[in-house]
Amino acid sequence: MSNQQNAEKLETLKRLTAAVYLCQILAFALAGVPLLVGIVINFMNRNAVQGTWLESHFDWQIKTVWMVLAGFALSGLTFEMGIGFFILIPTVLLLVYRIVIGWGALNTNKPVKERN
Repeated sequence: MSNQQNAEKLETLKRLTAAVYLCQILAFALAGVPLLVGIVINFMNRNAVQGTWLESHFDWQIKTVWMVLAGFALSGLTFEMGIGFFILIPTVLLLVYRIVIGWGALNTNKPVKERN
C-alpha cells in the first residue's frame, strides 16, 4: 500500500472514530441506543485500526460504553431505593468527560492517553 493509500485509509478510519463519538453524544437525545450502534461500529472495525494511533480511541470508546452501561444499569436497579439518581449523575458526567477527552485527542490526531 502506498503512503497516499495509507493516509486515505487512516482518514476514513478517523471519520469512523468521530462517528462513534457522535453516537455517544446522540445517546443523550435518543435514550442510549446510539451507544450500542457505536460499539458495534467499534467491534466491526477493530482490526482495521490495530497498530494505529486510532486503536487507543477504539479501546477508549469501548471501555466508555461498558462503564456507562454498567452505571445506567446500577442506577436503574437502585432508583426505587432512592440512590439511583446519585449513581446516574456521575455516570452521565463520566460519559461527557470521556467524549470531551477522546474527541479532543482525535481532533489533534493523537491517541487517547488514559490516566492510571
